[in-house]
Amino acid sequence: MTSVAIIDYGMGNLRSVAKAIEHVAPGHDVFVTSDPARVAAASRVVFPGQGAMPDCMRELDLRGLRPAVLEAAAAKPFLGICIGEQMLFDHSAEGDVPGLGILRGEVLRFPDERMVAADGARLKVPHMGWNEVWRSAPHALWEGIADGERFYFVHSYYVEPADSADAAAHTDYGVRFTSAVARANIFAVQFHPEKSASAGLRLLANFVQWAP
Repeated sequence: MTSVAIIDYGMGNLRSVAKAIEHVAPGHDVFVTSDPARVAAASRVVFPGQGAMPDCMRELDLRGLRPAVLEAAAAKPFLGICIGEQMLFDHSAEGDVPGLGILRGEVLRFPDERMVAADGARLKVPHMGWNEVWRSAPHALWEGIADGERFYFVHSYYVEPADSADAAAHTDYGVRFTSAVARANIFAVQFHPEKSASAGLRLLANFVQWAP
């Protein structure tokens, strides 16, 4: 039986993530935990999050979960979601805080002065709602998902990988930004698959079956 640990460091509605994975992985052991030992014992790990980057990093360390995240990201199928993607990088402009440094690169804020749609209309920050995700490279987690499929976003910051090979998809919202990254056993997305209807459920199902 596959066991899927959803890391709880006090930031975000994790039950919605758990329920979505339970839906696509019946019979598997899906659990939300803040126990580093349970994270270490799981066969695959999901690292979600909502809120501000400084708060997320602080709460992760207060709960003693940083080593568990680093070990999981080095050794087993690992899915980052929203802030859980941003925290993997070196540094964030949100609060000027260091991230986990698992992936090289920066987390940047949308530049308000450039947030204009193709028709000239002003675009609001945060970027909230459905938008197209265009893959930058093939990956097992895209199996059965159309290129350009729409996923649900809520964010004011986005990742900019130092190595373009880490980019797995991009999205346009005033600027073109990286909306998914992948390296070895790590896959992480800026959007919320648990809120993205059938396409999001398919991505989660692919993750449960993924053997990097």
